Amino acid sequence: MKSSQGDPTTYDHGGGVRSLRVPIPDNPLGHTLVYVVDTDRGPVLIDTGWDDPASWEALTAGLTACGTSVSELYGVVITHHHPDHHGLSGHVREASGAWVAMHAADTSIVRRTRETRPERWYTYMAAKLTAAGAPEEHIAPLRTPPARRRPFPGLAPALPDREIVPGEFLDLPGRRLRAIWTPGHTPGHVCLHLEEEHPARLPGHGRLFSGDHLLPEITPHIGLYEDPDDATVTDPLGDYLDSLERVGRLAPAEILPAHQYAFTDAPFRVGELLAHHEDRLTGLLALLATPLTPWQLAERMEWNRPWPDIPYGSRNIAVSEAEAHLRRLVKQGRAEAVTGSDPVTYVAV
Repeated sequence: MKSSQGDPTTYDHGGGVRSLRVPIPDNPLGHTLVYVVDTDRGPVLIDTGWDDPASWEALTAGLTACGTSVSELYGVVITHHHPDHHGLSGHVREASGAWVAMHAADTSIVRRTRETRPERWYTYMAAKLTAAGAPEEHIAPLRTPPARRRPFPGLAPALPDREIVPGEFLDLPGRRLRAIWTPGHTPGHVCLHLEEEHPARLPGHGRLFSGDHLLPEITPHIGLYEDPDDATVTDPLGDYLDSLERVGRLAPAEILPAHQYAFTDAPFRVGELLAHHEDRLTGLLALLATPLTPWQLAERMEWNRPWPDIPYGSRNIAVSEAEAHLRRLVKQGRAEAVTGSDPVTYVAV
């Protein structure tokens, strides 16, 4: 890779593909890699970055360094609805008239987020955490009067105006960019397969914009995405593992992820992640030798820091991930809920 016009925050990946770094405020990930893909109708963005003034400034400056501008953009393709990917989409559309495309499953989440009152989310979260066995001192802040609550980020994300259809080429005139549905990290996460010869002629099949599905060093968060009005029991970890295998079979020459850096050998990285999750599931079975609630399981799981040092919001994410792993174990017949337990506990079979 080489920087664009001497700017160290932008990179030219060759073949009409560049990337630029859009910062994520107060986040150890640091930044989102937003990709700029040239087409016969003008540049198309893959993701946009976090909705923050500094992030918008970085996006617009990066586009200038790439020799273009927001006003010249033709479209925006969103890998998934998370605010570090979709946050600036509305601003981009307003400034350019570009269309915004997203998979229908994540568009449903965006619509639900926009239409559901914050108080409904707090009530729902309190109920979910109670059912997971969270202590009262953790749940209590969710019952704070609305006027004193801090708002959630991204409560009014932009509604996309186009749907990404799995298996089909996107509207990038002069390019061959196919949507690959890869649920798990979110229900509507997509990878984007650029079915063109690699500019450096690396062995493999084109290039893959992998979003958060496949990262070189990070294991993506796999948690629950529940609808407060839908009691369907999902299996996001199972979805993710199936999606990983599908991407591995594509064998792209290079992976262009939304975080960290570009890398090669997707099948090897897929194998590492599959082994990681199997090791983790096996380890959780050992913890479930005695019945545990999802909260108790999360307390005992290995994270990037000790449980007492994990911030409040991150504990909610950890419990969601613990529940996703429990659902996989139950679906595999390796664990089961203890009949009559309240809050529900799980035990290895």
